[in-house]
Amino acid sequence: MILRQGINWQGTVWVGFFGLILLAWAGLFAMVVASPTAGVPAGIWTTLCTSATAAGWPALFAMWALMAASMMLPTFVPALRTFLNLGAAGATRPVDAVALVGGYGVVWLGTAAVGALAQQVLAGWGWLAPDGSSLSGWLTAALLIVAGLYQFSMFKAACLAKCRMPMTFFMERWAPGAARALRMGVEAGALCLGCCWALMALAFVGGTTSLLWMGAATLFMVLEKLPDLGRLLTRPAGVALVAAGVFTAFSAILGP
Repeated sequence: MILRQGINWQGTVWVGFFGLILLAWAGLFAMVVASPTAGVPAGIWTTLCTSATAAGWPALFAMWALMAASMMLPTFVPALRTFLNLGAAGATRPVDAVALVGGYGVVWLGTAAVGALAQQVLAGWGWLAPDGSSLSGWLTAALLIVAGLYQFSMFKAACLAKCRMPMTFFMERWAPGAARALRMGVEAGALCLGCCWALMALAFVGGTTSLLWMGAATLFMVLEKLPDLGRLLTRPAGVALVAAGVFTAFSAILGP
């Protein structure tokens, strides 16, 4: 009976977790398809698609928060699964799992706030198109090269090592209770941010309203955190990004 109850509450956690992901993607889809000519009532999403500077920081933050949830929550699945598996032995409770996800989300909400501010500033300088993509060849080149070089950094390697071994992460920090789970969620979010911040910054290359870029980036970040497959992706992706950045820089030098 105890095992069955554990399975039931874990199932409820998973339903809620994936429900958050689906709601975030639904919100992003509504944002992208909304336009003044599509018969959609004017509102936050129409404003965002029209002009980032006109939308204002709160609206941009809402967009970045949805983007962070839709892209980064899927990468947290291995860690959450490991945490819930500990619950099968009575080591965790439903409130602990909620606190863990909440702590992880706090980090990415903070990141969304910074991303929204960066988009507002860059759009105000005329460096971004209304869809959030770069209008400057030099900005594009810089973002690509920085993201590519970061793939080879020791800091990213250290963060990835922790993300790829969630059981080790939890055993090193384990203590019972929701407060401790919240702290572990924040720490896991910080490690995830250390892995992915440069890739997330490429939103200003692919476009902050591009579902295609978001989907591709989410898939890459999920695969990169897998212990075996991920090791085969990190450095080749770095080479490709640096090469793309160098090509873009030369294109900017040569002009149209």
